[in-house]
Amino acid sequence: MLKVRKFVHIYLTMLDNLIQLNMNPENARIPQIKRENVQPIKTNMKMKNLIITSFILALVLSSCADKNQAPTAPPPPVLPVLAITSANTTTDAEYPAAIQGTVDVEIRPQVSGNLDRIFVDEGAYVSKGQTLFKINERPFREQLNNALASLHAAEAALINANLEVDKLTPLVQNKVVSDYQLKTAKASQKIAAANIEQAKAMVGSAKINLGYTNVTAPVSGYIGRLPKKQGSLVSAADLEPLTTLSDVHEVYAYFSLGETDFINFKSQYAGSSLGDKIKKLPPVTLILADNNAYPQTGKIDMVDGQFDKTTGAITIRATFPNANGTLRSGNTGRIRLGLQHDDAILVPQAATIEMQDKVFVFTVGKDNNVTKVPITVVGKSGTNYLIKDGVKTGDQIVMSGIDKLQDGQAIQPEKAAKVAQVTNKK
Repeated sequence: MLKVRKFVHIYLTMLDNLIQLNMNPENARIPQIKRENVQPIKTNMKMKNLIITSFILALVLSSCADKNQAPTAPPPPVLPVLAITSANTTTDAEYPAAIQGTVDVEIRPQVSGNLDRIFVDEGAYVSKGQTLFKINERPFREQLNNALASLHAAEAALINANLEVDKLTPLVQNKVVSDYQLKTAKASQKIAAANIEQAKAMVGSAKINLGYTNVTAPVSGYIGRLPKKQGSLVSAADLEPLTTLSDVHEVYAYFSLGETDFINFKSQYAGSSLGDKIKKLPPVTLILADNNAYPQTGKIDMVDGQFDKTTGAITIRATFPNANGTLRSGNTGRIRLGLQHDDAILVPQAATIEMQDKVFVFTVGKDNNVTKVPITVVGKSGTNYLIKDGVKTGDQIVMSGIDKLQDGQAIQPEKAAKVAQVTNKK
């Protein structure tokens, strides 16, 4: 380009000299040419033709130089292309879950008194029937002694009533005394017998209250917090329990499905009733808070009887074995459900790009030009997206290098064999 400009500059300088020579031969500046040998140009027409020819020649030279200097366009990039097909697949859906023991019970005092002893520690495992707390029993033992004394007095009164009846019976038969006296004696006898039953009930109640001073575990499980300390005054009316006890040899994981998800959930499995469908449900997976899967699968065994009016969701329960005590009441996690899809359109996640909460793929047309197309994702199956709208079976999509592609750009598709190799590497 620099040489062309130099040439044009020299050419224009010479052209200016020719013009000056024609106008005033005396002032012409043409080196190595004698002025006496220069003949002026005779006509204006010749001058015009000379100028036009010179201008065209300069343009041609400049154009040729520009063409020689222009860089050549790079070839289209070679990118792997995949043909979309349909297949039967399973997608995973996850739902938040709350975990509870099969038995979560509050341990509360049944009688009022001072807490004399605490036999367990927080978090300890206890067996059914094991003593947990001891409430001061002395007042209740005295109540039992009082009830026993009343029982003995009632028994003595019954003996006297029986003696009176025995005494009056032969006298009435011999008509020594009137029948009225015997009837009165028998009525007193029945009252004495009733008093005994009442006294026995009082004794039984006193024994129960005395037994309540010894607080035992109703089930085997793990002890919770112990808000009450030794020496505290406890009562059956306390708002706060002595502790909580959880039986977690099995745990329940509760999660909820919306109406649409529940309809899809029911339609996946055969059965004339919901109970039949539950029996045919596959195992479910529990994802723990650290995003790792619980090593044992669970079984859905309960569906709530109605939807929650506030949330519009229905509660479902899955049961998981927990022999090692890994899970505790209050744990959280996610239930992963597998849903079967027939003739589903799958697109590798690596072949998609996400922009502004939308997912796109680059489809390849017959002229090898790519088009950015939005797709609707309805689930995931492994490393693939399950597609509802946007592409169809048979469409060609770019597998990799899409982050540098522009809509409408031409590419050179890679052969199917190479595409298979690239896919397998991933």
